[in-house]
Amino acid sequence: MRILVVEDEKRIADFLSRGLQGAGYAVDTAPSGGAALDCVHSADYDLVVLDLMLPDMDGLQVMEKIRNRKLGPPVLILSARGALDDRVKGLELGADDYLVKPFAFVELLARVRALLRRGQPAPERLQVADLALDCIRRKVTRNGEAIDLAPKEFGILEYMMRNKGRPLSRTMIVEHVWDMDYDGLTNIVDVYIRHLRSKIDDRFPQKLIQTVRGIGYMIEAPDKPAERSAEPVAERQA
Repeated sequence: MRILVVEDEKRIADFLSRGLQGAGYAVDTAPSGGAALDCVHSADYDLVVLDLMLPDMDGLQVMEKIRNRKLGPPVLILSARGALDDRVKGLELGADDYLVKPFAFVELLARVRALLRRGQPAPERLQVADLALDCIRRKVTRNGEAIDLAPKEFGILEYMMRNKGRPLSRTMIVEHVWDMDYDGLTNIVDVYIRHLRSKIDDRFPQKLIQTVRGIGYMIEAPDKPAERSAEPVAERQA
């Protein structure tokens, strides 16, 4: 899941970015309305957290331009404008939620998760063979056994399971899970894949995470060996 935070106060933007990244999301930040629109036009976001008091334009103008896109992401307004009229206006103009500053991060995170669930058509529970991932409770089990994952490990596994059977490049994984561009040098994806394999594959006979040579990685259940033909048995009975 990738989130765009539009906030001109660097202290708040850094606080939101760190908190959301710690919860397993990839985060981009934009300090102005123009920068936010550039981001929205160049990347796909699952959610926009939008301040209204920006240096170059009103946040409501930014939201209007986002809403003009055919498939615009949900928008959570985060603003010091807490008057009832401001909240009503923001929601009537297309905001999906409105949170007034100052705020508790746990409440923001709960609202973010609620909006992502609402806008996410994919299932809330993912399954590959005997590996199950609960997207809402953020729980992972294999063969009924609970597996503890760090936030980034969970983010990679969720992304792979949502794309079951599809090879994913290291670039795709980094850009989806981390707030950074893949520079072709880092081995961060390989390191995390090794961590994931040690937790979900090493102790089980069926290996689910597969290396796709020259591309990256994918997850899928390998085909079961074909059952032996009954013909030899018939021959012995003859």
